[in-house]
Amino acid sequence: MNRITSLLGIKYPIIQGGMVWCSGWKLASAVSNHGGLGLLGAGSMHPDTLLEHINKMKSATQKPWGVNVPLLYPKIDEIIDLIIKNDVKIVFTSAGNPAKYTSVLKSHGITVVHVIANTKFAKKCEEACVDAIVAEGFEAGGHNGNEETTTFTLIPTIKKATSLPLIAAGGISTGESMLAAMVLGADGVQIGSRFAISDESSAHINFKNLVISLGDGDTKLALKKIGAVRLIKNQFFTKVNTLEHEGASVEQLKELLGKGRCKKGIFEGDLDEGELEIGQVASIINSIESVETIMNKVLASFNIAKEKLNSPPFCF
Repeated sequence: MNRITSLLGIKYPIIQGGMVWCSGWKLASAVSNHGGLGLLGAGSMHPDTLLEHINKMKSATQKPWGVNVPLLYPKIDEIIDLIIKNDVKIVFTSAGNPAKYTSVLKSHGITVVHVIANTKFAKKCEEACVDAIVAEGFEAGGHNGNEETTTFTLIPTIKKATSLPLIAAGGISTGESMLAAMVLGADGVQIGSRFAISDESSAHINFKNLVISLGDGDTKLALKKIGAVRLIKNQFFTKVNTLEHEGASVEQLKELLGKGRCKKGIFEGDLDEGELEIGQVASIINSIESVETIMNKVLASFNIAKEKLNSPPFCF
């Protein structure tokens, strides 16, 4: 047991990222059933859809699970109310000020974890009395911090800034990277990209097959003027990159982005015109696997890496 497993009531300190268009009840329940914490990704769900997934989660697992809620969601008040009324026990919030809903959620007995990318928001998390922090480096897929701080720089920095339980995210997909993050001060890890292309992920097979073909340098941070996001370099990315180099305004970028661009890519499988979000770690993921296999491999490689630390050349 450590601070994260104790706080969340889980067997292993592994949290699945609440990723848009990937994190439905099948993925979240599978992660929870195999000892981690599964999260529903509310960011791509209308309230009625989220309610459906909450009900299916309750039937699919008796283990702890939660909901990831981007605070910039247009129907955020309705989502928060739905979560409270349906007895969700754990909420991860992101993309906004943790003070806005933490006290309301905690007043209903809900454990609140907030995602950050800098020390400024670590302090805001303490002031808001969140229960734990996810510190996400810029290697991560999806929305990201403009500071472009790497995970292994961010973790010890946040560790110095707060005493809250700390979860590392960004570029973590193996037991070795999990151990490294914990050596730097994390109490647990959040894994996104590897679960995003699992069998149970709701992402389109075209997207999954593309991800396992990627090499290093095939993703890049973009759209920093309207919310930094890491994208696969496809035709849509090229249009974004061109506009940004030409000094495009926020309005021009929003017009290009339009509505449903992420759904088009990740959920519907349009690899040319879709917004394809994935982390840098995609370059070392080369197969689509079940959640059970992923969890077993991560835990096995964690234990092997831990044993190696007691052997040459690591012991002196």
